[in-house]
Amino acid sequence: MEILVLFLYGLALMLLFFYNCGQLSLIIIYIRSERKRRMAALATETIQPDKLPYVTVQLPVYNELYVVERLIDAVVQLQYPQDKLEIQLLDDSTDETVELIARKVADYKQQGIDIEHIRRPERKGFKAGALAYGLTIAKGEFIAIFDADFVPDPEFLLKTIPHFADPKVGIVQTRWEHLNEEFSLMTQLQAFGLNAHFTIEQSGRHAAGFLANFNGTGGVWRKSAIADAGGWQSDTLTEDLDLSYRAQLRGWKFVYREDIGSPAELPVAMNALKSQQYRWMKGAAECARKLFGKVLRTPGISFTMKLHAFFHLFSSATFILVLILGIMSVPLIYIRSHHPEWEWVFFVINLFQFNLLILITFYGIPLWFLKPTTKAKLVWYFPMYSSLMMGLSLHNTIAVIEGYLGRKTPFIRTPKFNVKTAADRWDANKYVSRRINWLTLVEGLLSIYFLGGLALAVYIQDFRMFFLHIMLMVGFGMVFFYSVLQSGPRSAAVRI
Repeated sequence: MEILVLFLYGLALMLLFFYNCGQLSLIIIYIRSERKRRMAALATETIQPDKLPYVTVQLPVYNELYVVERLIDAVVQLQYPQDKLEIQLLDDSTDETVELIARKVADYKQQGIDIEHIRRPERKGFKAGALAYGLTIAKGEFIAIFDADFVPDPEFLLKTIPHFADPKVGIVQTRWEHLNEEFSLMTQLQAFGLNAHFTIEQSGRHAAGFLANFNGTGGVWRKSAIADAGGWQSDTLTEDLDLSYRAQLRGWKFVYREDIGSPAELPVAMNALKSQQYRWMKGAAECARKLFGKVLRTPGISFTMKLHAFFHLFSSATFILVLILGIMSVPLIYIRSHHPEWEWVFFVINLFQFNLLILITFYGIPLWFLKPTTKAKLVWYFPMYSSLMMGLSLHNTIAVIEGYLGRKTPFIRTPKFNVKTAADRWDANKYVSRRINWLTLVEGLLSIYFLGGLALAVYIQDFRMFFLHIMLMVGFGMVFFYSVLQSGPRSAAVRI
């Protein structure tokens, strides 16, 4: 049993190290390509108004009572010739959202806006199905997509459409910004993590010519690229990642503009964050199962591109490794104290602690460049964000395993709140799950388990895992505590 614990711990740590080496290469690419990225953005030429192409803006909506009016008001403000712009409200709602949209659309149609309220007969295929349905009647040569919680920059289309002057460009993605980052600690930590993805990962992959992903919203597609890649498909929970890879494997170019921000709302409730994480992690695993074989078989894809595609598609598996690492770390304290002859093994394992330096750099660079006045917060944000992700590792591990096994579950949307500041409340939000399930109870037990690891360290007087176990205890405790607390009738009064 002791050998098995040591093996599992070492294997998880080694695999995380290999994955983080891939992240390190993206960090290096990002730093080295700064001038290239800046010049590429400046080189994008503007298009004269009379030569701008026809664009359809698709807004897939399902029960978005609190944010849909804000979304419509923002989209109609897009600076683009009205005779070349169509707006589609792809509305699958089953509540009073339908009436809100109908009134808004009627008001704007009277003002001469080309906006349509589209209700398909059957909600089949969830978001992917809605986008595909709208595409069959879309008039635009290019398709811009925004989720319900986004508030696009009025110049969004004028900044992104010029990239399609290159006939090989199929996708243009912009960087997500955060409307309610300062609402709570949880929103600050989410922004901290997302900024690393939209800075290091997306920019690094684009600069190196690796396969990258459309993020589902805040971007524009060439309509013919969608059709050529096989269209929107609903057999995964991340239809955006799926279509992105299929299009790029067909030869379409992906363009990422880090300098163009698309503001959106972050989840403010733990159960909302969990539903978002579940969909993202399981969907990524489903795409890995579906697409990696195609990546390997596609001619013209270099070994380096295939390697980075492997790291990208299987990135959600890191939560499995983190969970194994955490659980095995407690008995490891006992094993280490009873087997001094194995010290050389622990020395080799410790070499993989280089992981920590890579991660600090990965998350620290975006904070340094995007928010230089708050870069000192790295000392606080990094351990707290790491704790939060560790606390979600059991929940996300289940999602990833389900994805690899092909177990199908419905598309569960992330509730939106329309809150920005600490003074805003969401007590009446009817979309937030109030249930406490068995998984939440296990997360509470894991917090106690890692508290036991701290007690064991004190008893044995071996504190080398002490900080890790504090982070694990805090992470699982935070996820458990707020999952329970925000399930009560006054849950919205609680901010993290």
